[in-house]
Amino acid sequence: MQEMLPAAVYRPGPMPGEVNTERYPNAQANPIKQTAQEPVSTFSVDVDTAAYANVRRFLNDGQSPPRHAVRVEELINYFDYGYAKPTDAQVPFKPFVAVTPSPWSTDRQIVHIGLQGYDIPRAQEPPLNLVFLIDTSGSMSAENKLPLARKALNLLVDQLRPQDRVSMVAYAGSAGAVLAPTSGREKLKMRCALGALESGGSTAGGQGLALAYDLAVQNFDAKAINRVILMTDGDFNVGVADPAKLTDFVAAKRKSGVYLSVYGLGQGNYNDTLMQALAQNGNGTAGYIDTLNEARKSFRDDFSGSLFPIADDVKIQVEFNPRAVSEYRLIGYETRLLNREDFNNDRVDAGEVGSGTSVTALYEVTPAGARPSSDPLRYGAPAPRAASGGEIAFLKVRYKLPGGQTSRLIERPIGVGDTYARVLDAPEATRWALAVAGFGQKLRGDPWLSADFGWKAVGDLAQTARGSDPYGLRAEFVQLARAAGETKTVNESGN
Repeated sequence: MQEMLPAAVYRPGPMPGEVNTERYPNAQANPIKQTAQEPVSTFSVDVDTAAYANVRRFLNDGQSPPRHAVRVEELINYFDYGYAKPTDAQVPFKPFVAVTPSPWSTDRQIVHIGLQGYDIPRAQEPPLNLVFLIDTSGSMSAENKLPLARKALNLLVDQLRPQDRVSMVAYAGSAGAVLAPTSGREKLKMRCALGALESGGSTAGGQGLALAYDLAVQNFDAKAINRVILMTDGDFNVGVADPAKLTDFVAAKRKSGVYLSVYGLGQGNYNDTLMQALAQNGNGTAGYIDTLNEARKSFRDDFSGSLFPIADDVKIQVEFNPRAVSEYRLIGYETRLLNREDFNNDRVDAGEVGSGTSVTALYEVTPAGARPSSDPLRYGAPAPRAASGGEIAFLKVRYKLPGGQTSRLIERPIGVGDTYARVLDAPEATRWALAVAGFGQKLRGDPWLSADFGWKAVGDLAQTARGSDPYGLRAEFVQLARAAGETKTVNESGN
């Protein structure tokens, strides 16, 4: 089970009649590790995209996001990188690797790791047994909360097939079923149930979760994808509202084979800490719906990736060669770190990956022989000489097929043959990932970026990697980078 991190409460400058109590995981940026002392890095994958949409919401409102709202890996993983696709569902990942100079730190390099997931053909996608769990409390009355949730779920309803089934649960001061299991043929019935939802009252989220899981289990189909889809601002304030108890409940329920996807909405009382914890412990994903366009991306364009898993408990482990790398830093994934021994322990929970989804991770490394970030130990072993060839690092990926109990292993060395001499020589995917990573680190105020790597540098790097952009997502990012450079920093408690 993923560890609950203390929450950072975001409070902007006072506004008449408003109290802002948004909560975010209080995760500090990963430190630089000395390869000689700790050569192995292990983490659970994260394919969530909630942080990107939430950051966009702040910037579009003319505010810088609070530091703890910026999870760099979720910004990076928002985009499609066009990695080569695997062809075997039994080996659902194909690794991509590139090593290039760091654009923001002299004498450093970036190790870019990508995993492209298997894309299940539409005709082979299993049936769906879904429970829509919808927060109808008074805090959901704003236009960008319950009304937007209705529109988003209607987009999902559009994608349903006759073999799919949907139930609905609504909760405010108490929870109740508003739609019995209904075939995908009866879309009008589902739309009428969604249209009848109204907001009001307090928020018995724990009771709603329990009822939704009960419905999913009652209608459980071993050949189907059984999933609860929660739409809420996370403001649970009646009944079981303790995040630790809620995550324990969800972690126990995942053993039933029911997944949990969590979609946050709105602002002011958005509880990102709880949303992340529920999704991570429920074998599911977390998203944030800030606009109808984001709803289209989540429930239409990324429909298969959002609902059909190809692998569970996916973990990445990288061992760095101390003769080639003196130190390293994992960019992002602060809430997903695992112990080294967790990699081989199939009882340790990790991330779920959906059909056709990719995972991207970046390490900043100091090559052996380059000036390190800290002084060498006076009484320690002498620093290794720079390696003239061979392996830089070794990549391992563990995963379970959906419903499986035993993990499988993919391995790949990372060598000098994966290295590019200049950033502009690196693949388009690498340049784009670097631009987004620089954007996220600057928003967070990370201390490792040189002073001359400004917002213009972020935009210029992104412009070199725009590539095919059919939905305008990369063009939008370039505008967000410009907006970030023009936006005043928001003060946050704990910064």
